[in-house]
Amino acid sequence: MVKNMLDRSTSRRSRESRRLDGVFRALAHPVRRAILSRIGSGEKTISELAEPFNMTLEAVSQHVRVLERARLLRRTRRGREHRCRVDPAPLRDAGAVLVKLAGFWEGQLASLDRWLARTPEKE
Repeated sequence: MVKNMLDRSTSRRSRESRRLDGVFRALAHPVRRAILSRIGSGEKTISELAEPFNMTLEAVSQHVRVLERARLLRRTRRGREHRCRVDPAPLRDAGAVLVKLAGFWEGQLASLDRWLARTPEKE
């Protein structure tokens, strides 16, 4: 019974880890971050998303698909028109990870500062 509970817990953490990996991978590209910024103010079509970029609609659509797979945006179709809107949940999850990492590193740097303050300088 305990083994089953551990397996489920590990499996859930593994899924969460893969999901976060996908989010960070999607956010690694500046065009995808710009797309998310553009739809942050409201729903946009693929054509509207493509306007500021010097790339084809197909290239923008590929970036949108990466963001969709990472669940960072939702796309709806109305006839030939594809409309995209942001899904903030994965961004909140990624933000929580970054807050934890920032806290850890702030603590490490504070510890280093204290150690350096106690260590005499050699000339």
